[in-house]
Amino acid sequence: MIADRARFRHARKIERAVGYRIPDLAFHGATLDALSSRINPDRLDNVLREQVLSFFNSFLKCDCRDNPQCGCPEKKFAREIIELRENGLDHRQIVAYLQEEYGIDLYPADVLSFLEESVHVLEAIRDIAALKNKSELEKAAVEHIEMIER
Repeated sequence: MIADRARFRHARKIERAVGYRIPDLAFHGATLDALSSRINPDRLDNVLREQVLSFFNSFLKCDCRDNPQCGCPEKKFAREIIELRENGLDHRQIVAYLQEEYGIDLYPADVLSFLEESVHVLEAIRDIAALKNKSELEKAAVEHIEMIER
């Protein structure tokens, strides 16, 4: 999954704000736990504080009992990338946006691979929906494919 490749650019600064070592992987369990319960935002510079707060608000807010280990952050991150692509950003622009908004580093090739995999999944959904006469689902899958591929 694409979330497994996301890294915080300033992980060492976040580590100092948390008070102990954490992995630089943004969606690693220890990192998510630290961001959701142990971070002292006053120990971050203004830009990094805003990025961490944006990350928290975009990906870590959910009502699941197991939050942040529920899988919702990773799903929300994948959804964010697809929505950015559907809004017209290319893979390089998506990477730049994630860096600026959340302080997350990804390789453009990883984003491109993820989008390609997403299209293949949507094509399978489209084909199964056609076989099961689920025309609304088929139409939605086709629309998403077109928006990602443009």
